[in-house]
Amino acid sequence: MTGKAAKMHSSNAATIALREEVLNYARERMAMDPAPLDGPQSLSYLKKHAANTINEKGLGGHKALKIFEDVLAPACISTDHPGYLSFIPVAPTEAATLFDLVVSATSVYGGSWLEGSGAVFAENEVLAWLAKEVGLPKSAGGTFVQGGSLGNLSALVTARHEAIAKRKGKKLPKRWSIIASSESHSSLKAAARVMDIDIVLAKANHEGRLTGQAVLDAAEKIKDGLFAVVATSGTTNFGIVDRLDEIAKAAKQLGVWYHVDGAYGLAGILDPRQKKLFKGVEKADSFIVDPHKWLFTSFDSCALVYRNPKLAAAAHTQHGEYLDTLTDSGEFNPSDYAYHLTRRARGLPLWFSLATYGVGAYRIAVAENIDLAHKIADVIRSRKDLKLVREPELSIVVFERVGWKLADYEKWSQRILREELGFVTPSSHEGKPNARFAIVNPRTELKLLTKIIDSMSEK
Repeated sequence: MTGKAAKMHSSNAATIALREEVLNYARERMAMDPAPLDGPQSLSYLKKHAANTINEKGLGGHKALKIFEDVLAPACISTDHPGYLSFIPVAPTEAATLFDLVVSATSVYGGSWLEGSGAVFAENEVLAWLAKEVGLPKSAGGTFVQGGSLGNLSALVTARHEAIAKRKGKKLPKRWSIIASSESHSSLKAAARVMDIDIVLAKANHEGRLTGQAVLDAAEKIKDGLFAVVATSGTTNFGIVDRLDEIAKAAKQLGVWYHVDGAYGLAGILDPRQKKLFKGVEKADSFIVDPHKWLFTSFDSCALVYRNPKLAAAAHTQHGEYLDTLTDSGEFNPSDYAYHLTRRARGLPLWFSLATYGVGAYRIAVAENIDLAHKIADVIRSRKDLKLVREPELSIVVFERVGWKLADYEKWSQRILREELGFVTPSSHEGKPNARFAIVNPRTELKLLTKIIDSMSEK
């Protein structure tokens, strides 16, 4: 290899200098306490200041990094900022962030035991820990995928594959169906579209929970083809946990797969005080939880766990002449357990963080987030101009500013982002606009949250 191709892959003086410059940038970014909240820029601004970065000759690493540091990075909201309270934030530990660098630096391939047995072993240790926390047997297992959407999709593909296998020799339904809550995540509707199946939304009760009876009532609308029921352990909008035990019984009565979408809220099970909320999750055939949400890990990571991983392998293993050496090996290949093949060992940052700090530290952090949610709810309850939409259960707090319309929330949201106080986008419930705090960052404090709600009274 000669010329520029060789220079791209060699440790010459220029690449060594660039390596140090990039590592210094990462070091400085991690040392910020906190990093700037920053905010989006217009397309015209970015075209003016960061156009034509891709060309035949290249800019050189120093200039490219400078553009990222001065133009591109400040145009991205820092999701790990203590004031980032919209959607579901990310709050990786330092250990998780550091090991994310290591995963990239070592070019670990996490798809097969042959190529990455050490990484796969470590990931499986984490999956076994999660399965134990939930109450699944030691035989449970799975894989890490990109995010909850892919996790839910892969679990449902497995569920349908098993339903088809059970009907071997019998006539298959014209349409397959699943039941989920009216409060369930949008990814389930997306999965239904991808799979070309029907999703029947069972009505959540006044608390926002799906009940077993609601599942049975919804099932009466389905003549044939029901193959799975999906419960939610921590809804995205309110952090509400469905009646998991009731739903498990309903799924068993209906003879279908029981999946639990715990992308955000299942991590709440680490707080011993909340265990009772999750009664019934141990009966799940599969569940997901996103470490990049409330397990303090960097993007992107979703743990997908099956009670019986062999059923997932039957549904997802890809076959090809060049893959025979892997699929015929009898070894544990993570690529066989979800809709993916090439995969990053994305479970390693969580493994390293857990190994570094211990599970006990995670339990404390989750519990403190829940306590903080209840403390700011008390503050909101004490204000005449504010109203709680629903009492918080886990770490999400939804509230209204009395008399405000959507335009008021939008104007306020833009102002506090511009002032770098916080990022709180308007949400809504039953057609009424509101504000919502999603608290998953251990560095978020009551003082900051109070300052944010105080800002609602400022002009």
